[in-house]
Amino acid sequence: MLAQVRIRTWALTLPAVRLRKDAKVSLLRRVPLFEQCSNRDLGKIGSLAREVDYAAGTPIVRQGEPGRELFIIVDGEVDVRSGARKLATLPAGNYFGEMALVTGSPRTASVTTGTPVRALVIEAKDFRKLLQDSPEIQRKVLAELGRRLEEQSSRRAPQRIRLRD
Repeated sequence: MLAQVRIRTWALTLPAVRLRKDAKVSLLRRVPLFEQCSNRDLGKIGSLAREVDYAAGTPIVRQGEPGRELFIIVDGEVDVRSGARKLATLPAGNYFGEMALVTGSPRTASVTTGTPVRALVIEAKDFRKLLQDSPEIQRKVLAELGRRLEEQSSRRAPQRIRLRD
């Protein structure tokens, strides 16, 4: 005769495992704005980053609003839209909002989580204070910004003005 066995399962919720310093440094190394920074510099920048969890379908940034943070996707993916048009889906390891750290300019697109997302978030006010206190990091970030601006302006085709006869 077979005995019926009832198995009881318990839902166990474990706290999210937080990233170690070296994992943050590795993620920050992928952000072009920090390309010229040393591991030590990245460690300082990483100390500013807080980990934030977002549910699927959560708007993270809205187009037109002032930018105040950099986001680095640790887990999950986000959808980037301009108006109703989907521009991209960014998986883990990607980032957005890097220019907001320096310029605070309005967001050029909206970003919404497509899945549950964990992200590193660096706020502009904290980053600006770090730049103020660390001239070496400031020099490296500004050099990279200058290089990127130069690259963008060289990609633009020169505008031609047609004069009427």
